[in-house]
Amino acid sequence: MSRVLLRFCFQFSGYTRHTRVLSSTSRMTRTYNFQYPQRSFADDEKSRLPKLNEFSGVEDKSKDVFLEVINNYEAREVHKRNHVEFIYGALKQMKDFGLERDLEVYKALVNVMPKGRFVPRNFVQAEFMHFPKQQICIMHLLEQMEENKVIPDAELGELLINTFGQRGLAVRKFMRMLYWMPKFSKLSPWPLPAEVPREPFDLSMLAIKRITSVDPSTVISVFSTRDVEDSIDDTWIISGQSPTQQELLASHKKNSPVYIEGAFRIWLRKSSVYYFVLRGDPRPPPDPVEADIDDVSSFKPASLFAPPVSELAIQTSVHEQEDGVYYAVCCTGSSGKDSLLSWVRILQRTNPILGEVPILFKFSSPTRDLVSTDAKDKDSKDETKSDSQKSNETTGSNP
Repeated sequence: MSRVLLRFCFQFSGYTRHTRVLSSTSRMTRTYNFQYPQRSFADDEKSRLPKLNEFSGVEDKSKDVFLEVINNYEAREVHKRNHVEFIYGALKQMKDFGLERDLEVYKALVNVMPKGRFVPRNFVQAEFMHFPKQQICIMHLLEQMEENKVIPDAELGELLINTFGQRGLAVRKFMRMLYWMPKFSKLSPWPLPAEVPREPFDLSMLAIKRITSVDPSTVISVFSTRDVEDSIDDTWIISGQSPTQQELLASHKKNSPVYIEGAFRIWLRKSSVYYFVLRGDPRPPPDPVEADIDDVSSFKPASLFAPPVSELAIQTSVHEQEDGVYYAVCCTGSSGKDSLLSWVRILQRTNPILGEVPILFKFSSPTRDLVSTDAKDKDSKDETKSDSQKSNETTGSNP
């Protein structure tokens, strides 16, 4: 009996000690329960604001000065301190220097990164983004290259491998860019030059060539309003019309009007051009041909597997669309009504029917007089102004 009581005393004392430890542990947990903040690497504007910007005070905005600032930083900062902030500051100022499409400058910025320090030692570090701040910085650099259509080369790949190793996320993005960007750069059927011209006339010529490329027989002509009598505007006109469009316009019904519609906008990279079209009402489909399927008087063995005559249709040209028939297209220097009226009078020389049919102007005023606009000059004020100025005016004329 005494042995049983002794064992019970030992067990009870152990239970009390255990409960005391548990209570103290829970109390410590409640008191000192610290939640570590989650690191967020969201690509927002605040996280990309640079703390070190040595390019803002430079007056001579040229490529040599930009590279000189990078070389001075590398010579001064032997231990490469604040290199991430320096790269962010350089990326923000590249557009002001006109170097956002320069591959050599991007390689110089990647070379600012220390070599060998950020290379992952195993696959776990590689998959969980070893040194995320530095890798995200280079990912932003590669994204800016991708937005400006700068194709990387093998030298840039060597710099990234020496910095982040073969399995770094920045190196993986570089490999995807190196594979896809050369393919996509050659897929456009309307290639543009590396530097799009800034002059409105040259830009309009590119736009008309792109619009009229659907018909290789289109003839593009350049006129001046000075050659038209009683013309008010003194500007140029670039017109495009094919022989097929002239035939379609010649067969237009004289009691049916034609329309001059615009201004429509076409974008050539970061510049836009306003153009106008000469359009007619859509042509009704031909009447179906009724045939007696039981009539065997004109039966031919060759027509045994041919479709019925009622299902055949006349093949239309590329200028005959569902919303109408397009007879011509043009760009003018002023995009005004008088220049469009001069364009109609010029077309009347080769299309006499324009003097016999009513012509209606469905005209919307463009946002500005020039035919080309730069995307970086647009703001919310211009967008509001363009919406308020749009007025669909319908005016009849017969030049």
